[in-house]
This record gives sequence, structure tokens and C-alpha cells, in this order.
Amino acid sequence: MRILELKGVSVLRGNSWLLKSIDWVVEEGERWVIVGPNGAGKTTLLSLLSAQLYPTVGTVQLLGETLGRVDVFVLRPRIGVCSSHIARRIPGDERVCDVVVSAVRAVIGRGREVYSETDFLRAAQLLREFHIEQFADRRFGTLSDGERKRVEIARALMGTPELLLLDEPGAGLDLAGRESLVVTLAELTSNPTSPAVVLVTHHMEEIPDGITHALLLADGGIVASGVVNEVLTSELLSRTYHMPLRLSHLDGRWAARADTVPCSRVVG
Repeated sequence: MRILELKGVSVLRGNSWLLKSIDWVVEEGERWVIVGPNGAGKTTLLSLLSAQLYPTVGTVQLLGETLGRVDVFVLRPRIGVCSSHIARRIPGDERVCDVVVSAVRAVIGRGREVYSETDFLRAAQLLREFHIEQFADRRFGTLSDGERKRVEIARALMGTPELLLLDEPGAGLDLAGRESLVVTLAELTSNPTSPAVVLVTHHMEEIPDGITHALLLADGGIVASGVVNEVLTSELLSRTYHMPLRLSHLDGRWAARADTVPCSRVVG
């Protein structure tokens, strides 16, 4: 099944085009990373993919439905989202198991809603998969940043989504937390039973082994998209960030640093 398709999508806010003429397709089983500088349009693109925003021009098809022609309250539960916006709303005194299970009702902060035994078994399974079952009865606010990220991803998967959106999950983590998260993401993206994944990141070091495709975004437009090894090149990354960069790929991990070659020779 085709997971998503954007045709000629542009988004206008005020006098600025945040996205311009985006054409993009994600097929079932693909794991994508979106890379680009601040202001590239990544947040706007993710808002479209999570059915939180409508395009000004063009069509957005998500999971076989077209935005503007579907009840988004029926569509959104089919999409798992892990983002700092959601994380900031999670009460610090909430039990970890409740943080995860409450995603079934699309609420943040468990109230009087009722959950089935199947719901709690699903939450427990996810906690085990992400190696955080020992924190089930801990308060969310007492966890380390890295542990919280795992809980947030488990929550995003609670509803068995067909599409998983990860918005800069490594933001704010220290070195140990980032490396632990990358291992978790590698397990997720390499698992054939996982949903289609779209990961947004600023840092090449956070791209896990298991990502199959990449999209480079700059100034609201696509610089390149396709198979990860064909898109993640020094030349294309330099064009994306408007500076000469040298990209390396060793032992399944990516890294980028400034190049000493003059910009005119790299960017072209």
C-alpha cells in the first residue's frame, strides 16, 4: 500500500511560502529520514503528514485518504507521532505505563477513561520492546531524557499506527542518551513488522542503520529524495546547507563536517 503521496504541495503563511511544489511518495515498508537546516520547512511538512495542516496548493494523500476529503479525527489515530510538542504536555507525575496506555484514547494525562486488559498488555509489550519495562510504575518526570524518549516512542506506537513520525527525537540528549536512542531507532527501523517511518533530524549522527530512503529539504523545496545511499552525498548535503560539507558513512553510521574545499567547487 502507498503510505503517503504529495502532489504539487505548497503551503503559504502570510506572504511566505513555507513549502513549494513538493512531490513525494512513501511506500509501505520504507523508512525515511528528512534532513535540512532550520527554516527548511521540516516542521510544516510534518504537520501535513500528521493531518494537522492542510496544503494551500496541491493534494496530500495519507494512508489512502485525501486531506480535505476525510474526517481527520478518524485518520489521525492511524498515525503515530513522537515530538517535543507532545512530550512537553505529558505530566511529570504520570506513571510511565499510563503515559503509554493513554495513547489509545488520544489523551495526554490519564483521567477517568477506562482501558481494557488488552490495552495494558499492549503497553507492557511495548515497554519490554524498548527495554523500559522496569520503569512501568515510575513517574515520567523522574526518568532521564533518554529514558523519556523511549517512553514517547512506545506511546506513539501504542495504537499500532500505519505511519510513525519521529520529530527530532534526539533533541536535547547528551552523548550517552543520543547513542542509546540511535540503538533503539535502529532496532525499530530494522524490524519488518514496524510501520512506515519518517524521521526528522538535524544531525547525520542520529540516522540509524535501517533507514532506507532520505529527503533533503531546503528553503521550502526538495533538494533530492530517494534511496538513502544515493541521496546522502557530500555534494547534495552541501547544496542543502549552502556550505561545503564532507559526509562519511562508516559501520552503519553517518557523520558530516565542514569541508575545506571552496564552496564554489562543492556546490556548483
